Amino acid sequence: MRRRQREQREQQQRGRALPGAVGALCRALPPRGRPAPDTLRRARFDRPQASLDFWRLLYTLLKQIHGGKWTESDAIDNQIRFVKSALWYHGYGRPELYRLPSDGSAGSRELLLAFSWLLHRLSLLEQLLAQNRVKTGDETSVCTCEDDLPNSQKGTTEIAPEYELEDRVDVRYLQWLNGRLRFQWRSLHAQHQEQCKLLHKIHLFTSGSHTDQILGHFSVTETDLVRQPENYKQLLQLLESETMQLESFLEWKQLEPVYWQWMETVLDNMAEEGNICESQDARGEKSGLPKATSCCPWAVSLTGQIDRLSRDLMTLRDQLHKLVTHRKAAWCEKVKTRAEELQKEGFSATARKVQESVELKLLDLTHLCAPKKNKMHGSCRLVFRSKHPASKMGFGRSVSKERVSAVSATEVIRELQMREASLARELKQLQEECRQRLGEIAEGLDGVICISP
Repeated sequence: MRRRQREQREQQQRGRALPGAVGALCRALPPRGRPAPDTLRRARFDRPQASLDFWRLLYTLLKQIHGGKWTESDAIDNQIRFVKSALWYHGYGRPELYRLPSDGSAGSRELLLAFSWLLHRLSLLEQLLAQNRVKTGDETSVCTCEDDLPNSQKGTTEIAPEYELEDRVDVRYLQWLNGRLRFQWRSLHAQHQEQCKLLHKIHLFTSGSHTDQILGHFSVTETDLVRQPENYKQLLQLLESETMQLESFLEWKQLEPVYWQWMETVLDNMAEEGNICESQDARGEKSGLPKATSCCPWAVSLTGQIDRLSRDLMTLRDQLHKLVTHRKAAWCEKVKTRAEELQKEGFSATARKVQESVELKLLDLTHLCAPKKNKMHGSCRLVFRSKHPASKMGFGRSVSKERVSAVSATEVIRELQMREASLARELKQLQEECRQRLGEIAEGLDGVICISP
């Protein structure tokens, strides 16, 4: 009896905290994609009036995540098509959502589930806050991560439903698209180079003017405020709006368990109505992998063998490193002696190119054999370093009175060069495989002559 009363009191407390959790969630979303709290409540009961609002909400949020431009005048069928494609790309596998009508007349509860899935799986709020924050410094995006497909799409070439390509595509059209893409890429690269030159001028001319000694120079925004002080009001409004959004996010994190308990009741209601058909993948994901020690008695011995093998590999790697260092020193001595003998015109330039190519290959090989390190990903602030000629431009993760962790542009360029060399070799290998495959196909065609480009 007491236990039942305690459960009833807990349910009442959760019911009183739910409006605060939903309101904090809505206020933490970007202003242009901020729904009314009543939209989520109506979606729980699958009200058709909330369907269009939810489609527009998901369209706005996913467009911001993918960095695309959007306008409110976009047709609703185009918005729905984009939302379905984006959810399919991110691995949302509930088939009921993809069967919803393209006019947005139904399915608000399914959209509520998709929205909650994005909140949990993609850390939607964190991504939007990081992407839409007010930037007062000059930043650039740095990414040295591997271009991996989402886990749900590994090992499959399946295309989203209802949007399959035609069976036949004109090769000339693909060539035209490729040429257009190359032209736009070169134009973008030229504009980026021009932007870097202008940034360098601003950082150089304002060097020593900033109150922060770590920075030492103004950013473009700060320079514009110095030239036009009346613009500070707009910047102040943006900062106040961002502060309110961050406060709502902190409130949401405190009340987040209440929201997920509420979503459990939504799932229970759908199960009672017979709208949920759990797939084998979902059951496998919920059940998880069994513990190796409980289901596999031989796992302990196998783990010990793996540990011993790892130690042996580490020892062999150290020995190989010593051997490579010794041979490299001997080879450098031979090259130095040979370079003194060969003093011909153009030898230095050729040797420099060969040396750079060999260094890139060795660095890439070392990178593949070395243990995985934390890759750089995200926005970094550009800081001009005039006191260090070897590294005049750096990337700072944050700005404070203490020395912060930073990386020089030279290191980032080196990392990207290694990645470029690896991709170039992979492309060459794929081209060779395609050439062999085309040769095998051509052998089976009588009277056809294939000329390689």
